[in-house]
Amino acid sequence: QVQLVESGGGFLQPGGSLRLSCAASGRSIDSYTMGWFRQTPGKEREFVASISWGSSSRFFADSVKGRFRISRDNPRNTLYLQMDSLKPEDTAVYICAAGPLRTARSGTYNLTEGYDYWGHGTQVTVSS
Repeated sequence: QVQLVESGGGFLQPGGSLRLSCAASGRSIDSYTMGWFRQTPGKEREFVASISWGSSSRFFADSVKGRFRISRDNPRNTLYLQMDSLKPEDTAVYICAAGPLRTARSGTYNLTEGYDYWGHGTQVTVSS
């Protein structure tokens, strides 16, 4: 079992930057593909970014490519999402996820079914 707790969300103006963290406990994250999803009320959970266990593969949704960066610190058991040039449409609850190693190779890295463990999320609101 892996427990995931997100932090770093907040309220900020368009164009701003924010770094989200996801602290894992229970097991080492170096056994997992890690990802970030986001969700707004009434909509399905949307893929944002994912990273393979050794950081050799990183994937991004088209909507965030070039603005967001995903990274992981396996010794610290922590996943990060650096978000720059934020837009109002980035407003959502951002949720951390952990999936098996094969998720990064199988083509399910951008699907919720590719992940087994989920955090509760941290709210990010972008508004002027």
